[in-house]
Amino acid sequence: MKLWLMKSEPETFSIDDLERKGREPWDGVRNYQARNFMREMAVGDLVIFYHSNAKPPGAAGIGRIARAAYPDPTQFDKKSEYYDPKSKKEDSRWSLVDVEFVEKFDKEISLQALKDDAALEGMLVTRKGSRLSVQPVDEKHFKRVLELAGAKTRAR
Repeated sequence: MKLWLMKSEPETFSIDDLERKGREPWDGVRNYQARNFMREMAVGDLVIFYHSNAKPPGAAGIGRIARAAYPDPTQFDKKSEYYDPKSKKEDSRWSLVDVEFVEKFDKEISLQALKDDAALEGMLVTRKGSRLSVQPVDEKHFKRVLELAGAKTRAR
């Protein structure tokens, strides 16, 4: 099992939305490195659900990969903001995964709190300029975030 962090703007899709829906396709990723990470995801992998562009940004909960990567249908939809005219159905450029709700943290763990915690040194999201919306998380960092959040979920 691999561990991940996925960013979403809460105005667009929040941990509360995932909790309400239960399971949702994670569409619209248009960065090749983030796409490649999604293609590595397997059913059962855990995800830190992170609210980006929030005040403050931070870790909001836990999700689980419910379906491994498959072609993102929005790339073929001319009405979608994620439409990509260069993507071909027989060789699609963009993928998505389905994420299911696991747990909402009682209190979000702010980015500043993550940066201030020495045990999280080196965690990608804490690095200056880390804008990648999908990123791997080391097991020790994942467990520490769960600990800070008082989460019921366990990484392994």
